[in-house]
Amino acid sequence: MSMESRNPATGIVSEVFDHLTADQLEAKLAEAAQAASIWRGYSVEQRAGYLQRIAQGLRSNRVHLAGLMTEEMGKLQREGLGEVEKCAQACDYYAEQAAMILADQRVETAASKSLISFEPLGTLLSVMPWNFPLWQVFRFLAPTLMAGNTALLKHAPNVPRCALAIEAVLREAGLPVGVFATLLISVEQTEALIADDRIQGVAFTGSEKTGRRIATLAGQNLKKAVLELGGSDPFVVLEDADLDQAVEVALRSRFSNAGQICIAAKRFILVEAIADAFVERLQSRAASLLPGDPKAQSTGMAPMAREDLRAGLHAQVQASIYQGARPVLGCELSSGPGYFYPASILDHVQPGMTAFDEELFGPVAAIVRATDATDALRLANATRFGLGASVWTADTERGEAFARRVEAGCCFVNAQVGSDVRLPFGGIKASGLGRELSSYGMLEFCNIKTLWIDSGS
Repeated sequence: MSMESRNPATGIVSEVFDHLTADQLEAKLAEAAQAASIWRGYSVEQRAGYLQRIAQGLRSNRVHLAGLMTEEMGKLQREGLGEVEKCAQACDYYAEQAAMILADQRVETAASKSLISFEPLGTLLSVMPWNFPLWQVFRFLAPTLMAGNTALLKHAPNVPRCALAIEAVLREAGLPVGVFATLLISVEQTEALIADDRIQGVAFTGSEKTGRRIATLAGQNLKKAVLELGGSDPFVVLEDADLDQAVEVALRSRFSNAGQICIAAKRFILVEAIADAFVERLQSRAASLLPGDPKAQSTGMAPMAREDLRAGLHAQVQASIYQGARPVLGCELSSGPGYFYPASILDHVQPGMTAFDEELFGPVAAIVRATDATDALRLANATRFGLGASVWTADTERGEAFARRVEAGCCFVNAQVGSDVRLPFGGIKASGLGRELSSYGMLEFCNIKTLWIDSGS
């Protein structure tokens, strides 16, 4: 069995990789399990030194790594450069903050001394997606390594070169053998790993369907699992919002990375008073996002990562139009080589339509019209997802009150939804379980241990 590295802008395969054999996989798992008992004995300061060197390696290889992402999943190169820097910043953050996060907590009880300590679990498996080939990995990897765990990476099958490049950066930083390894393996091999007693937890980012399968396997084998799944984030614009600002952020939030972002704005819920003006401005700005070479600075729209993803997105668009949504921009398959899909807008989307009920993982904005703020909140929460959300209003107190009632893992007021290493990240409902980033993300894969010590006198 094998996996291909295919350029989404051209459709050309550049390299083919074989899956690991059963013996090769066993050797890597055994190395990781053996290294876990050693790595946990390193001091936090020692681990921090490795993370700092990894950050340096990321920055010194930033052009090469961004180019790999462009060639393998179609990301605009300028976006890839920013992604590499964000990974380096995550390494810096945990190198600096881990000692404080992992410090024992003293609790006053009837004992002579009682403590809460935070200890590593062992070897963890990460199953990661292709849309942010480096960031998705490092937001798991940096806190995991600093907590004293070892890690194995099963990356998406269409980004094998990115997966191997991550391993190369860590190797060049001098990380001890077995502390991290990339595994080019099949779905069947991945499921067998989850069941293996040497794996103590699983981190997954990806689709709801696969997340449910991994949660089932983890539960059957009593493994901790952190799942970051899909989203259908509402972008709510109230009648007093700064429309120019909201439209500019809407453009970035929906169409960056060809719309292939879990926390991208997907449902634009507009109160009627400003709906027509917002749509007109968004349509004008989105029409200027022209596809082209993703390495060129002037390119406005990247290709989608795979042909099947583009076909699936177009099927969702066509279904929504059949159900009554109105296409006002794009919504047609692009001609020519590569997996490009035009910046698209569907207006008058309502609950029950595919574009409302499902996640559109591509450059398509779904316009939903609300009568007022109360109706907008109802529509925002009328989804099985709960990852991110934003609300736009001139009254920040009103915005905060609205945000507190949105059912999501995060809600931003007058700002684009994003991930920040200092803040917890994750969803509720069908958008996942657990949290990544910040202290909360680091402690997800720690044994939070109670220590009770009596003097004996």
